[in-house]
Amino acid sequence: MPQPAQPPRPEKKHHELIGAGGHRRRDDYYWLKERENEQVLAQLEAENEWTNEQLKDTEVLQDKLFEEIKGRIKQDDCSVPYRLGNWYYYTRFEKGKQYPVHCRKAAPAEADCQAGVIAHADHLASAEVVVLDVNQLADGKDFCSVTGLEISPDSHHLAYCVDFQGRRFYSLCVKDLRSGKLQTDLVPQMSGNVVWANDNRTLFYVKQDVDTLRDHLVYRRDLLATGTGIADELIYDEKDEQFYCHLYRTSSNEYLILHSSQTICNEARYLKADDPYGEWQLFQERESGMEYSVDHVGFGFLVRTNLQAKNFRLVTATGDNTQREHWQEFVGHRDHVLLGEPAPFQDFIVLRERENAQSRLRVMRWDGSDDHVIEQKEDAYLIDFGANEVFTSGILRFEYESMTTPDSTFDYDMALRKCQLVKQVEVLGDFDSKDYQSKRVWIDARDGAKVPISLVYRRDKRVLKNADKADDGYQPMPLVLYAYGAYGTNLDPYFSSVRLSLLDRGFVFAFAHVRGGQEMGRHWYEDGRLLQKQNTFNDFIDCGKQLIELGYTSAGRLYAQGGSAGGLVMGVIANQAPELWHGIVAQVPFVDIMTTMEDNTIPLTTFEYDEWGNPADEEFYRYMLAYSPYDNIKATDYPNLLITASLHDSQVQYWEPAKWIAKLRDHKTDNNLTLLKMEMNAGHGGVTGRFGQYREIALEYAFLIKLAREAQANGAA
Repeated sequence: MPQPAQPPRPEKKHHELIGAGGHRRRDDYYWLKERENEQVLAQLEAENEWTNEQLKDTEVLQDKLFEEIKGRIKQDDCSVPYRLGNWYYYTRFEKGKQYPVHCRKAAPAEADCQAGVIAHADHLASAEVVVLDVNQLADGKDFCSVTGLEISPDSHHLAYCVDFQGRRFYSLCVKDLRSGKLQTDLVPQMSGNVVWANDNRTLFYVKQDVDTLRDHLVYRRDLLATGTGIADELIYDEKDEQFYCHLYRTSSNEYLILHSSQTICNEARYLKADDPYGEWQLFQERESGMEYSVDHVGFGFLVRTNLQAKNFRLVTATGDNTQREHWQEFVGHRDHVLLGEPAPFQDFIVLRERENAQSRLRVMRWDGSDDHVIEQKEDAYLIDFGANEVFTSGILRFEYESMTTPDSTFDYDMALRKCQLVKQVEVLGDFDSKDYQSKRVWIDARDGAKVPISLVYRRDKRVLKNADKADDGYQPMPLVLYAYGAYGTNLDPYFSSVRLSLLDRGFVFAFAHVRGGQEMGRHWYEDGRLLQKQNTFNDFIDCGKQLIELGYTSAGRLYAQGGSAGGLVMGVIANQAPELWHGIVAQVPFVDIMTTMEDNTIPLTTFEYDEWGNPADEEFYRYMLAYSPYDNIKATDYPNLLITASLHDSQVQYWEPAKWIAKLRDHKTDNNLTLLKMEMNAGHGGVTGRFGQYREIALEYAFLIKLAREAQANGAA
């Protein structure tokens, strides 16, 4: 086959969009939204051919990276079992297979959920029962995503949801775990969210709008009515287009919660799990700007709320007095401590707190007789709850990792304050955590804000006298700076065995904890959204500049990476500081913010107004337009750019990166690489399967290594 000599150039078709205040925008590539148009599909295939040709010299490296990454992973690994009812559940992988096998074994009759540790399924003498083998579901499929695995209260049935395309349209299935009988496609095109009532025959599930994918319809289904012609009953329809619904069971298993939410507002309804045909009760009427979430803990309801508490507080509500005027404070608000969702137990409650860009777990007795923090030694790490399914337990399971410490599962005796390592993920090969150094550094943003950065590198590749100054004569190494910066999502410094392929080749890898997340508290989020969104981009650019000044890298060796909302950051910094970056990897990037946010018929629009702004308001329209990556492309030199996307992405539509790259090629004045890799059978998270995702990562890493080697050969400053 002849190889393309020029990058693909889609046809320009005049299209004009009229926004707030009568402002007009021209979009010559608007027609690329036509998903079923053969010209569009041909254009995407041509982009893939061009990318393959331009990176042909990295094919051997890509294969090496893929095998290297895969070679660090224990292929026949097994998760730590956790107890639920009279069973221990775990997930294992079989060598050479892509998908997990979900299993269980009967708990020993003498087993007490508070005594001893079941560290591995082999420690259980009972026979294995395969709950669900996803490899069988995925056989012959290009894509397979399974979610919503829920065991019935009597442990006899499994409900699960499967998607074979990637658009987040799931089919509800139920498996009888005694006979193995399957009921498939009970509900097509549902959201993947399902809960059981305590009668073990009634399921509640959520369906979404077929165009916007907004989860707003809640149904009740009687499994015994299957095949009788009796239709499932719609029990709730969320009419407000800025809200979506989610169902869950409380920790006490006494109630079901129907949670309606948008970016900064929530509303909950509750139902006795023993009474599936009862009436759902309103917990607290929604109020603009008030967030709250509900759990039940035996003596009453536990509520986490930002009412009169910017960083959130915990209150209780007992009996039927659930309205806010009856709430009783349990953990008060603190100016410098962000309170996350807690993990309640019968005798204890564990708080997830965040202060000064660091998370911690705080253990308290309900009566206040004990209150302590589980101490950690590293400067930058991730700590979070593990599987804690037994409400009466005195053992907390938590997960810990850092940029040098693999994911580790601990069981913590809350009364005795004793911690036991149950399992640490094994990294095959010659990995030794002592070969790597992780640090937390702080930089000054242009407005005076202190922005934390977490970074990691090989000790023998880089040696610093201190965190502020490089050794005399030291040549800075290539550095990849990563960010997300949206929705209040925290970018914690996690471990990645995949990342070792960059570190072992001399790269430094860094997380920029920019505004838009909540690493520094709720104000960190508020200062990075709506009319403060430019702070997110300024922070990232300032982090890059100061990492150069601190000697961690140099101007010709700095790279940027981000995905989805982090891909928006990539698009903005390419326009606003193109000279700073040698290369950018933009993963499923949200770059056509104006067109998307003005179209309320597509996913992630109406209930995103409180994150980005409603462009129908001229003030927000003008502000968003000022940073929108697609609308601010100009005639200048751009960095080398690799864009990854998916045709069936339900969150960032494929046409955004397709339009972006076409317009970039029209305007840029350089000869740098501008490449698009479009997965034709995947969704927002890319391809499925345990190893499939590593092909794309190998491509991204090969792109970065290629650039770094060329920079070194050319003597980059």
